[in-house]
Amino acid sequence: MSGSKAGIRYAKAVLQQANSANNATEVFNDMQAVAATLSGSKELRNVLQSPVIKLKDKKEALLTIFDKEGELTKSLINVLADNKRIAKLGEVADSYINIYNEAKGIKVAKVTTAVALSEALEQQVLAKVKEMTGSTNVTLENEIDPDIIGGFVLRVGDLQYNASIANQLSNLKREFSKSL
Repeated sequence: MSGSKAGIRYAKAVLQQANSANNATEVFNDMQAVAATLSGSKELRNVLQSPVIKLKDKKEALLTIFDKEGELTKSLINVLADNKRIAKLGEVADSYINIYNEAKGIKVAKVTTAVALSEALEQQVLAKVKEMTGSTNVTLENEIDPDIIGGFVLRVGDLQYNASIANQLSNLKREFSKSL
């Protein structure tokens, strides 16, 4: 599981509260929105990391941005601000998503490609991942990275299969440098 210890602790606490309130799925959706917003906005991440911007301003900005999210998510923002850990919000969201998926038995397969996967290809990859893991409850996340040139990199939990052209070129370079 990735994330800092603090991020994981906060995520576990939020999940425990969400389970008690029977709204873990709602909070899961909130955490996905938080994670997507933070990963999509470098400016927002910079604001949260900045020592120049006042904590109160960071908290107000986040509460405004996430005003449509549930009370538990807003409470998390308040707690992180009170504990001077507001910059950990993205880590907490990612950790919550991972812990929630793990608790529900959902395997998340991340496939990195140079271009977006077509719907048919996505279904083929999903079927192969289900076959490999023996799990029927699998979701697929497609990440686009033009640096891999072509092919794909597939990650499921701790397993990784790298069939990218960049990796193959790197292996060739290593073999050539060994033979010199």
